This record gives sequence, structure tokens and C-alpha cells, in this order.
Amino acid sequence: MTNIDENKELPIILHVDLDAFYASVEERDNPSLKGKPLIVGGRSHKGVVTTANYEARKYGVHSAMPMFMARQKCPRGIYVPGRMERYQEVSRQVFRILHRFSDVLEKVSIDEAYLDITHLGAKPHRLVKNLKEKVYTETGLTLSVGISYNKFLAKLASDWHKPAGVKEITPDMVPGILVPLPIKKVHGLGPKSCALLNNLGLSTIGDLLELSEEFLVDLLGKSGREIYQRIRGIDHRPVNTRRERKSLGIERTFSKGTRNREVLEDYLKNFSQELSRDLQDKKLHARTITLKIKDENFKVQSRGKTLFQHTNKAEEIYEVANGLFQELPLDKPLRLMGLTASNLLSEDLQQLSFFDL
Repeated sequence: MTNIDENKELPIILHVDLDAFYASVEERDNPSLKGKPLIVGGRSHKGVVTTANYEARKYGVHSAMPMFMARQKCPRGIYVPGRMERYQEVSRQVFRILHRFSDVLEKVSIDEAYLDITHLGAKPHRLVKNLKEKVYTETGLTLSVGISYNKFLAKLASDWHKPAGVKEITPDMVPGILVPLPIKKVHGLGPKSCALLNNLGLSTIGDLLELSEEFLVDLLGKSGREIYQRIRGIDHRPVNTRRERKSLGIERTFSKGTRNREVLEDYLKNFSQELSRDLQDKKLHARTITLKIKDENFKVQSRGKTLFQHTNKAEEIYEVANGLFQELPLDKPLRLMGLTASNLLSEDLQQLSFFDL
């Protein structure tokens, strides 16, 4: 049983995740693709898989896989290039629907969000059923939804019955329901920490539950205390909807490391388009672009550039990002790449600054 105050009203948090989002948009726009293995990604043989639908996943195809490998595993699959502007457009449509259900909403990425529905006094399963129906009716897309009393458990639950599933994790289910799960399911444990724990013979959350808080702090540093609490169902992070934006960023972890510059440049193009759309949606311009990479030895490098003028145009962001990328040596295969826009300026101030010149 988790350490929860029974006299205190528990939050009701949803984690909403669009199923195989990019591929689902392609199927929506071209219904003849439905039921067939569909892979979205770079055009070239050296490109990378961005998303694979569930039919393609049966062949072992997954995101971040090199395209040549995907074609070997699924030679009869249908391969289409990504259309980031279209995905952003559909994402905005979905988020407008989500906002009808709760304004306490935290956008995590283009295809996932947290919603706090505590204040609504609604039965969560009924609300989720209505939400899923609205999204499907108006967009043709399906959602997987996790319901729980904190963000960690809600996100864990949303992955339980994919696609189009709903799962609730209640206090009485914790920590028992977590015991058999692999440690990689714990938010805050990255590949390096998981490898360290695996080397000690720790592979499941049940194994972690046997460890003291002091041991985890000694092993993992200050995050050890959060991990100790999280696997016991304690996560105090709020659904953060009104924070002041100091930066906007996109980051992807690759399932396998790569040194292929064409593949990585493909990612940068997608990042630049996504970042541009996020800036435009929020009526922001950025003056500083920062590129971050992490190699298979977990060495992190970053490079940034501050522009003469603010921008939110994808082509300008990509030009800067690619220039920074070319400066970085690829001594080891990369496991992570991220792109961040900072030194932000609102559109109104941007226009005022222009007319004051």
C-alpha cells in the first residue's frame, strides 16, 4: 500500500497519448493506407524511421531505426516522407479539443499531454470516454489514456493497453502493480542509470523496492530520493500550465546509436520545423539556438549561437542548427540529440521593436 493521506482528496491526472501519431495522420489523410504496414521517415536509404504504425511494428520496425534496416524487416511496407507542418496542424486541432475538457493542461510534446481534472468533479472514466470519442469523431485519431493520482503513474498507465486503451492506477494498486515492470519504466532513470542498476543485478521495480533510500542516493545522486519515492507511488510534480517560457526545446533518444550524418540531419530538419511551429503557436521569436548531443558513452556536448535578429522560421533555425552540428565531431555514435530555442521575445514586442527602429 502506498503512503497516501486517506483524508486528503487525491488529484485526478490524465496522461493522453496519441497512438502512432504521424502514421495515424497519414492514414487519416489517405484511408487506403489503413491496415497496411506504414512507415514514416526520411526519403533516402540512409534516412531514419520517425514513426511506424502498429502493423509495421509486428515486423520489428520501430522509431529511430535506420530506414535500410526497416526495409529489410518489412520489404512490403509502405514508406512515406514525414510532413511536419501537417502533423503540427492536426496536433493543434487535438489540443483545442483537450482544452475543452480542462484548462489545467501541460503539453509534453506534439502528441502527448497531462490534464488535471480534479476540479471538475467528474467521474474520470466517463470523461475519458467522452474525450476519446470527441477526438476520434473530429480528427479520426485514437488516444491511449492513463488515469491516476500523479503524473508518473498516469504516464505509466497510458502505455498499458496501446493502442486506444484506458488504464487507471489507484493507490491500493501501488506498489504491487509496479513490482514486475522493468526499471526503464521509471521516469528519471535514463539509459546510463539503467545500465548501472542492471550491472548490479537489478532489473525490475521490485528489485528497486528492496533498496534503501540512502543506497539509491549514494548510487544515483539527488535523483535517487525521487526514484525511491516514485516507485512507491509518490510524485508531487504539478500539471504545469502557466509557467513563463524561457526556452522551447525538442529532444529525442535513439534506440540505437548512429554516426550517420544524413540520418542526424534528417532529425535536425524535423526538429527545426517542430520548433518553428511551437514558436509560432505561442507567438514567440527566438534569438539563441542551442544544439545538444549525447554519445553512447553518455558524453554530452552542446553548441549555441545567438543571432543578430530574433526568428521563428524553420529554414533559419535549421541553417543555424546544421551549422552547429557540422562543428561537432562524431567520434562515437549518438544516442540523443536535442534542439532548443531561447532568448525568447513575444510577437508584440518583436513588432514594436521593428517599428521603433
